[in-house]
Amino acid sequence: MTINPDLQGRSYPAAEVYDVGREKIREFARAVKATHPAHFDLDAAKALGHRDLVAPPTFAIIIAQRADAQLIEDPAAGIDFSRVVHADQRFTHHRPIVAGDRLIAELHVDGVRAMGGGAMITTRSEIFALGDGDAREHVTTTTSSILVRGEGQ
Repeated sequence: MTINPDLQGRSYPAAEVYDVGREKIREFARAVKATHPAHFDLDAAKALGHRDLVAPPTFAIIIAQRADAQLIEDPAAGIDFSRVVHADQRFTHHRPIVAGDRLIAELHVDGVRAMGGGAMITTRSEIFALGDGDAREHVTTTTSSILVRGEGQ
């Protein structure tokens, strides 16, 4: 199956909520070798003015990849995940992610460009923290590009 060029402009609504916990932050920080005390020690995070532990900047990838999964799993997209190569990832943080955040992500397909027998797909995840009622606070924007290799590649 070929990549559906009509994907460009498509949006996928926020799915499940991701609850950011202290241990999730600590585990991620260890995995990426982030050593700042604010990732591990509540007093260190509070001394910097945060209400709880602060996640390393790349922690947002966890939430973004959950949003990306909606596109990958969409049968109408025509994406064979075994042929996907991750080409680029960028983060724009509007505020730090901290323990206690309840995060959701909306996915937007910003570009689909044919490349040989495959395609380059650029997506944007808008990550929000849920507040009281319908309140949402913009936390991070991630932009990702994946190359879906064609059959002969």
